[in-house]
Amino acid sequence: MKKGGNQKQLNQILKDIGRIADQEKVRVFAVGGYVRDKILKRPVDEIDFVVEGEGPGFAKTACEELDGHGYVVFERFGTASFRIRKLKLEFVSARSEQYLAHSRKPVVEKSDLMTDLSRRDFTINTLAMDLSGDHFGRIIDPYHGKEDIKKRIIRTPLEPASTFSDDPLRIMRAARFASQLDFQIEKKTFEGMSGEKERLRIVSRERITDEFLKILGSPVPSVGLRILLQSGILEIIFPELMDLAGVEQRDRYHHKDVFEHTLKVLDNLARMSDDLLLRFSALVHDIGKPRVKRFVEGTGWTFHGHEQVGVHMLKKICPRLRLSTDFLKYSQKITGLHMRPVHLIDESVTDSAIRRLVVQAGDDLEDLMMLCRADITSGNPKRVKKHLANFDHIAERIVEVKEKDRLRAFQSPVRGDEIMKLCQIEPGPLVGQLKGMIEEAILQGEIPNDHDAAKDYLMKIKDEVIKG
Repeated sequence: MKKGGNQKQLNQILKDIGRIADQEKVRVFAVGGYVRDKILKRPVDEIDFVVEGEGPGFAKTACEELDGHGYVVFERFGTASFRIRKLKLEFVSARSEQYLAHSRKPVVEKSDLMTDLSRRDFTINTLAMDLSGDHFGRIIDPYHGKEDIKKRIIRTPLEPASTFSDDPLRIMRAARFASQLDFQIEKKTFEGMSGEKERLRIVSRERITDEFLKILGSPVPSVGLRILLQSGILEIIFPELMDLAGVEQRDRYHHKDVFEHTLKVLDNLARMSDDLLLRFSALVHDIGKPRVKRFVEGTGWTFHGHEQVGVHMLKKICPRLRLSTDFLKYSQKITGLHMRPVHLIDESVTDSAIRRLVVQAGDDLEDLMMLCRADITSGNPKRVKKHLANFDHIAERIVEVKEKDRLRAFQSPVRGDEIMKLCQIEPGPLVGQLKGMIEEAILQGEIPNDHDAAKDYLMKIKDEVIKG
């Protein structure tokens, strides 16, 4: 089944689940995200069910009768899931759930549907669809979730302070849903998020980062990130981003709000790519600016070396966020190089400079250039057009140099064995030194990338190098 599935197939699955529920004499309801997204006409790739009874036991029966696969059970939490083709079905026993004052793990107790719906995060997720034969398709809406979907607002079913205190991760989820759905957060709910934000410190870093990455993956990530800033949440989960916010002015000089600039870059990039690693790199590419910010009389504000400071900061940021080594290495690479194409615009673009960029960026060169284009946030259309044209020129030069030198597979045309034979030397560091000098001469454009030219160059330099 394709993502989102076929509506007729989905309806048939729901009817089959309802039939099995009647057969087993239990009540089962499709709940939360499925009902919400059905109303919003959004694609569906999983369905959550609440079972008034034993969720895992019912799930096992349903999996067997419907020829499902991949059955997984979590007895402690009263949940189980399986798949029908690519559609994930998850079943949970109706329950209440609450965090104790200093615990990172919720206390779960069995309950009924209404209690289960009341403990859910937001009214838009408190909707349930009855699957029993007599009432199939009936929407149960005790907290006016349909109305809030229509108004496009995020609101808690109970008092916000209670909702967020019981499960602080809901604070992150509010920002995430606002970003994913382009909804507004209701005033009291926003105040509750801000008031209970310190409770986030008891939630595991992995769960917070998971929600944070979902915000980054949303269609317009700035919506969720701006909420995190305005509510003060960012100071707890990612203080380095908080430091980007604000504008300072000295004399007639001011520097733009780096946080707002970063959001523009991220939104620009989000229109080009869904790649989370690249989006994260866009978020952190200027992370070092506050630490190198200097005011120079007659010049204004400068941020020299901010890219390398950012690379160093990421060594601590990524592990703290429990991000993978791939996130760390990739974001360091993109952050460290993001000013290089800009510098190529300001100087005479030599083959050597292009070669160095191509070699250093490697397979991520296209991503780097994409970020550079997204980094153009001027409100002046003429300036934007000029900068884009400059990057187009750099891109053309990159293609020319790559085609000329075949840098993707570049290595000295004169190999180690031949170097040892021509120079009459034994294996060792000297062979690598000579080989490296040949490669450097080619990269610098001193000699063409062919065997005879490289051999002639070797014969020219070998005696002096060997003596040295």
